[in-house]
Amino acid sequence: MIKRISSGGEFEAKIGYCRAVVAGGFVHVAGTVGQGDDVVAQCKSAFEVIEKALAEAGASLADAVRVNYYLPDAAEFEPCWPVLAEKFGANPPAATMVECNLIDPKYRIEIELTALAPNSCC
Repeated sequence: MIKRISSGGEFEAKIGYCRAVVAGGFVHVAGTVGQGDDVVAQCKSAFEVIEKALAEAGASLADAVRVNYYLPDAAEFEPCWPVLAEKFGANPPAATMVECNLIDPKYRIEIELTALAPNSCC
Protein backbone atom coordinates (compact mmCIF):
# COMPACT_ATOMS: atom_id res chain seq x y z
CA MET A 1 0.00 0.00 0.00
CA ILE A 2 1.22 3.49 -0.83
CA LYS A 3 0.02 6.64 0.93
CA ARG A 4 0.78 10.04 -0.59
CA ILE A 5 0.85 13.10 1.65
CA SER A 6 0.51 16.59 0.20
CA SER A 7 1.38 19.79 2.02
CA GLY A 8 -0.50 21.89 -0.52
CA GLY A 9 2.67 23.69 -1.58
CA GLU A 10 2.52 25.53 -4.90
CA PHE A 11 5.29 23.48 -6.48
CA GLU A 12 3.71 20.09 -5.76
CA ALA A 13 1.16 20.53 -8.56
CA LYS A 14 3.51 22.47 -10.85
CA ILE A 15 6.32 19.93 -10.71
CA GLY A 16 4.33 16.77 -10.01
CA TYR A 17 5.39 15.49 -6.60
CA CYS A 18 4.03 15.20 -3.07
CA ARG A 19 5.56 16.17 0.25
CA ALA A 20 5.85 12.59 1.46
CA VAL A 21 5.15 9.02 0.42
CA VAL A 22 4.60 6.16 2.84
CA ALA A 23 5.74 2.94 1.15
CA GLY A 24 7.87 -0.12 1.82
CA GLY A 25 7.92 0.42 5.58
CA PHE A 26 9.25 3.96 5.30
CA VAL A 27 8.08 7.56 5.12
CA HIS A 28 10.01 9.29 2.33
CA VAL A 29 9.85 13.08 2.75
CA ALA A 30 10.71 15.12 -0.34
CA GLY A 31 13.39 17.77 -0.28
CA THR A 32 11.92 20.61 1.75
CA VAL A 33 12.92 24.26 1.87
CA GLY A 34 11.76 26.73 4.46
CA GLN A 35 10.94 30.40 4.70
CA GLY A 36 13.00 33.02 6.46
CA ASP A 37 15.75 35.58 6.06
CA ASP A 38 18.70 33.32 6.91
CA VAL A 39 19.74 29.68 6.86
CA VAL A 40 18.79 29.02 10.49
CA ALA A 41 15.28 30.42 10.07
CA GLN A 42 14.84 28.42 6.86
CA CYS A 43 16.12 25.27 8.57
CA LYS A 44 13.59 25.64 11.40
CA SER A 45 10.80 26.38 8.92
CA ALA A 46 11.66 23.35 6.78
CA PHE A 47 11.51 21.13 9.85
CA GLU A 48 8.02 22.44 10.67
CA VAL A 49 6.83 21.26 7.24
CA ILE A 50 8.66 17.93 7.59
CA GLU A 51 7.27 17.29 11.07
CA LYS A 52 3.73 18.00 9.84
CA ALA A 53 4.13 15.46 7.00
CA LEU A 54 5.59 12.88 9.39
CA ALA A 55 2.71 13.41 11.83
CA GLU A 56 0.21 12.82 9.04
CA ALA A 57 2.00 9.54 8.35
CA GLY A 58 1.86 8.65 12.06
CA ALA A 59 5.62 9.13 12.53
CA SER A 60 7.94 11.72 14.07
CA LEU A 61 11.54 12.85 13.90
CA ALA A 62 12.33 10.12 16.44
CA ASP A 63 11.61 7.65 13.62
CA ALA A 64 14.08 9.27 11.19
CA VAL A 65 16.72 6.92 9.82
CA ARG A 66 18.29 9.11 7.10
CA VAL A 67 18.52 12.83 6.43
CA ASN A 68 20.20 14.72 3.60
CA TYR A 69 21.01 18.42 3.79
CA TYR A 70 21.60 20.42 0.61
CA LEU A 71 23.13 23.89 0.86
CA PRO A 72 24.50 26.27 -1.78
CA ASP A 73 27.23 27.28 0.69
CA ALA A 74 28.70 24.59 2.97
CA ALA A 75 29.88 27.31 5.37
CA GLU A 76 26.23 27.97 6.27
CA PHE A 77 25.74 24.45 7.60
CA GLU A 78 27.45 24.94 10.97
CA PRO A 79 24.97 27.60 12.20
CA CYS A 80 22.24 24.95 11.74
CA TRP A 81 23.91 22.35 13.95
CA PRO A 82 22.19 23.45 17.19
CA VAL A 83 18.80 23.20 15.44
CA LEU A 84 19.61 19.69 14.20
CA ALA A 85 20.86 18.56 17.62
CA GLU A 86 17.66 19.90 19.22
CA LYS A 87 15.36 18.33 16.63
CA PHE A 88 16.91 14.85 16.73
CA GLY A 89 18.15 14.75 20.34
CA ALA A 90 18.90 11.18 21.40
CA ASN A 91 17.61 9.77 18.09
CA PRO A 92 20.04 11.06 15.42
CA PRO A 93 19.65 9.59 11.93
CA ALA A 94 22.40 8.83 9.45
CA ALA A 95 23.14 12.11 7.67
CA THR A 96 24.80 13.63 4.62
CA MET A 97 25.44 17.27 3.70
CA VAL A 98 25.92 18.21 0.04
CA GLU A 99 26.95 21.60 -1.31
CA CYS A 100 24.95 22.34 -4.48
CA ASN A 101 22.70 24.87 -6.17
CA LEU A 102 19.07 24.95 -5.07
CA ILE A 103 15.99 25.74 -7.17
CA ASP A 104 16.10 29.45 -6.21
CA PRO A 105 19.02 31.45 -4.77
CA LYS A 106 16.79 32.73 -1.93
CA TYR A 107 16.82 29.22 -0.45
CA ARG A 108 19.80 28.50 1.80
CA ILE A 109 19.00 24.89 2.83
CA GLU A 110 16.89 21.98 1.59
CA ILE A 111 16.23 18.97 3.81
CA GLU A 112 15.25 15.48 2.62
CA LEU A 113 14.35 12.83 5.21
CA THR A 114 13.45 9.17 5.44
CA ALA A 115 11.77 7.74 8.55
CA LEU A 116 10.59 4.33 9.62
CA ALA A 117 6.85 4.06 9.03
CA PRO A 118 4.59 3.24 11.99
CA ASN A 119 4.28 -0.43 12.84
CA SER A 120 7.08 -1.46 10.47
CA CYS A 121 9.92 -1.94 12.90
CA CYS A 122 11.55 -5.29 13.43
